[in-house]
Amino acid sequence: MSATGTTATGTATGIRLHAPAPGWSVTADVVIVGSGVAGLTAALRCQAAGLRTVVVTKARLDDGSTRWAQGGVAAALGEGDTPEQHLDDTLVAGVGLCDEDAVRTLVTEGPDAIRRLIETGAHFDESADGDLALTREGGHHRRRIAHAGGDATGAEISRALVEAVRARGIRTVENALVLDLLTDADGRTAGVSLHVMGEGQHDGVGAALAPAVVLATGGMGQIFSATTNPHVSTGDGVALALRAGAEVSDLEFVQFHPTVLFLGADAEGQQPLVSEAVRGEGAHLVDADGVRFMAGQHELAELAPRDIVAKGITRRMLEQGAEHMYLDARHFGAEMWENRFPTILAACRAHGIDPVTEPIPVAPAAHYASGGVRTDLQGRTTVPGLYACGEVACTGVHGANRLASNSLLEGLVYAERIADDIVATHRENGLPARVPAPVPHPETPTHPLMPPEARFVIQRVMTQGAGVLRSADSLAEAAAGLGRIHADAARALAENGKTSEPGVDTWEATNLLCVARVLVAAARRREETRGCHWREDHADRDDANWRRHIVVTLNPDRTLAAHTTPTAEFPPTRPERRTHQQEQ
Repeated sequence: MSATGTTATGTATGIRLHAPAPGWSVTADVVIVGSGVAGLTAALRCQAAGLRTVVVTKARLDDGSTRWAQGGVAAALGEGDTPEQHLDDTLVAGVGLCDEDAVRTLVTEGPDAIRRLIETGAHFDESADGDLALTREGGHHRRRIAHAGGDATGAEISRALVEAVRARGIRTVENALVLDLLTDADGRTAGVSLHVMGEGQHDGVGAALAPAVVLATGGMGQIFSATTNPHVSTGDGVALALRAGAEVSDLEFVQFHPTVLFLGADAEGQQPLVSEAVRGEGAHLVDADGVRFMAGQHELAELAPRDIVAKGITRRMLEQGAEHMYLDARHFGAEMWENRFPTILAACRAHGIDPVTEPIPVAPAAHYASGGVRTDLQGRTTVPGLYACGEVACTGVHGANRLASNSLLEGLVYAERIADDIVATHRENGLPARVPAPVPHPETPTHPLMPPEARFVIQRVMTQGAGVLRSADSLAEAAAGLGRIHADAARALAENGKTSEPGVDTWEATNLLCVARVLVAAARRREETRGCHWREDHADRDDANWRRHIVVTLNPDRTLAAHTTPTAEFPPTRPERRTHQQEQ
């Protein structure tokens, strides 16, 4: 698990992924890594302000997590709804760890951000009178979820943004895995190194040079065996940020979506999601006997916040020795299924299940990282010039558990704020290009790369020890298992001077091990149950001791440094600099 580290003040520590020296480079004012709603929104706004903008993405432009989002995007757009009500629901879901200023920013700027998205070309479903058709999801007391194509919201948002990026001629580098942050002699951002996977204008390892880098790399769901995340979600952005010396927070809060199509106990990789909007329209969770077990557990029953529903399903499974529960929406009828949830209907039928005539077998699976790279309200990390937004970031919006459909909104709002901050910085000092400090590329690596097969071992270790239900014993076993993976690779390097060959599979496995270790370390440290962190040996919420954040950094020797904040408030990412809002 190697990388380039800097401290929060920018002192280089020299930890890097083992990789060849860059053989080519491109230059820009800002490099955006990721092509989901957050990355493309930031790119469009930066380009519109005249900045030379380059988008780097791991697959094709439309292959990120955004396209898989079914339910929709939440905002106070309906009659009688207000940002204050949206704020209240978000704070309740976050269980005492949301940054209220960050949430207030989200819910007040969100409605206009969605209107700008519509102006960009996104088409949302409308009611008979021409207004936006809004639905409910878990944790929301109002119908405030805007959706598109019934249950294809993410695909429509991705389509609109990709078309806009291409229409405006923004430079893109597709099929590129970002490797490490490049910094100048003072530890300030100077670009990224990346590897292009044999397609397009560039090939092999190169560099995208810019004084501002925006991480919008999505999630890390692939650290678990079963997840709703696509294959590319291997925690690359969080791992890069750690190696660059950035602070990561709240990584123990991984949301497990309650209703994922159950394909068998041994199913691995990306699993089909059954959107919360299905429950929002009236579907019921039942056990094999048809009993609605969520009734009475929460005032919203099946529409309780996701952590409560996931725990309710898991608890019932344990009580009955069952591998899954059922989602019953037979009362919808064929017409509603075909018009409102065509994507889910097709996915179920492809696996031999017809929701029109039978209940859907469901079980929780890893879905969303509520924590990530710590940022302020302008998306700035603790490394100068490095920004983060979307799932890779920890803005403080989600706290201990993300409220349903706040993720797309967060990507929109905070991407716009990041772009505005970069543009303002450009106007102040012109965003001067920075010369990357020399990077050694020894033939014999300093730190090992994990073998490709480590990916599957990591996933099984994490699923068994750090899944929905955790304990001191299970987390200790997970920590030991992850330690053995790294020790085996380190021993091979020490004994024969060799490690796994640099390549996408080994870099991804190394990133997965890095973020898995951080998650387990934070989960072991947090001795309470809060939000989507469920400790069976500490069943209660403990505000006196744990209404605070766990912040982790990576030491130069690749060990982890973790500390707990004194309160639920985050310290500033840049104490020396006021925000542009304060300066105006």
